[in-house]
Formats: sequence, C-alpha cells, structure tokens
Amino acid sequence: MKIGIVGLGLIGGSLGLDFKEKGLIVKGVSRSPQTCTIAAEKGIVDLADTDLGILNDSDLIFICTPMSSIVSTLKKLIPHLNSNTIITDVGSVKSAIVCQCSPLWHNFIGGHPMAGTAEQGIEAAKLHLFLNAPYVITPTATTEQKNLDRLLEIINLLGSKLYICSPEEHDRAVAEISHLPLIVSVNLIYSCLQEKESKKLNLAQSLASSGFGDTSRIGGGNPELGVTIAKYNREELLRSLQQYRLSFDELIETIDNSNWERLQEILELTQQQRPNFLN
Repeated sequence: MKIGIVGLGLIGGSLGLDFKEKGLIVKGVSRSPQTCTIAAEKGIVDLADTDLGILNDSDLIFICTPMSSIVSTLKKLIPHLNSNTIITDVGSVKSAIVCQCSPLWHNFIGGHPMAGTAEQGIEAAKLHLFLNAPYVITPTATTEQKNLDRLLEIINLLGSKLYICSPEEHDRAVAEISHLPLIVSVNLIYSCLQEKESKKLNLAQSLASSGFGDTSRIGGGNPELGVTIAKYNREELLRSLQQYRLSFDELIETIDNSNWERLQEILELTQQQRPNFLN
C-alpha cells in the first residue's frame, strides 16, 4: 500500500517513520522545501515535495496539518485523487471536521492519534510514537466497511490501542479528559495573575514547584492550539466547563461550611477513581 502524508511535523513525520519501518512506500508533502529536504534525508519518507500532485497514486492519505487547514487541504487534494483513495486526518476534534470533509470526499474517515511530545516539527519526529497510545477512528453511517477495514489494517501497524466511535462520542470524551483540563490549567495561571500586589505575586512565583508545574503545564502551551480546540469543540467544551463549575461550586460550599466529612468523602472518591482515567 502507498501512503501519502500532508504535513510533515511531529505527527506526520512520526507516521512516516513507522510506515517506512514496516516497508510501506511513503510520500510526504510540506509547504516548506526545507522540511521536505529534512524528511527525505532522515528517511522519514521515500519522496517529499511541496506539490500535492506527488500523492496521485496514494492508496491512503493522512492529513496532518493544523486543524484549521484540514478542510482546505482536502479541497486542494481532490483534483489529484483517484476514486479509491482513502483520506483520514489526525485532528483532535472530529464532529466539525467529519461534517465538512465527508461531503467533499466519499472515502473520508476521521481519525485522532492521541500521542505527542512537547516538541514540534519534523526534527521531533519519533519512531514508535504511537505504540500503545490510543488511536480513535470515527466512521459514520455512510462509511464503507471495506474502506474502514483497510484503514484499520494500516493503523494496526502502529501498535496503537484502537478505538472506534462516532465523531460526537469522541468529541464529548476528549472534551472531558483533554480540552477541559487545558482550560482549567489555563485558568490556574490566569487566576494567579489576578494578584495585584507584585510582592505577593513574586513570592508565589518563587515558591511554585512541581505541583504547580504539573497542573499548569498544558496551560502554558501553544495559544493557537487552545483557541482552535475551543472553536471547533465549543459545545462539548462548554458542557464540560458547566459541569466543572457545578462541581467546583460544591467544593467551595463544602469548604465554606467547614464540612470536612464531605470533603474527606470527595477526596477519597477522587483518590480511588483516578487510576481509571490513566492508561
């Protein structure tokens, strides 16, 4: 099978490394000629170019661009495709992407590999990045079973933990365990910055250690990614934030009323349940 990858960053480059290791023919496209050169020199792809036309004989193409560019990339790809080509993406929100892409291309199937590192770009590409990591595939009622089977066959080569669900189910789940934590982490930093006395703020910044570092890590990440997630998964993120506000209000009331017994119950519950959210 011939694999095409559009967007040779961390995810696209890592996919290329894994598929090349499995003996597949991999072609990559990037807007940057320098990135194309690096990808070819490092053996991430067999051929790299800025021209989408090199993917005209691909059996399966991964769109690994930023989420805001997925739909426009698909539109540019279509003139170069044959009718049997399967297209998938790696965006972290699925409903909006699948809703727009499926009418454009009959063989589009949404996907989301839930793996990554703090580093970005082609230089960060890593062999076996997806090994044992969740990889979600989001077919729809119109997805042909033969195309889904072909996609799953290729994804299985990565050694990922495969999950199949609807785009809507995916977006609700990731809102709770990925997008909500991002906004909560952002607000932790933002809330601290509301301290108007510079002496107190400087002291807090000096005393911040691993606990603050762990809980604020994702809040200090790429602002563009945060805006994109909020924009594309707005409804589910708002639902999760509203639920979070209710539970946070309960904690405030519990502490305000010195209800230490209830606080103990909540802390014991979260201590017991946390392992269920960790792979």
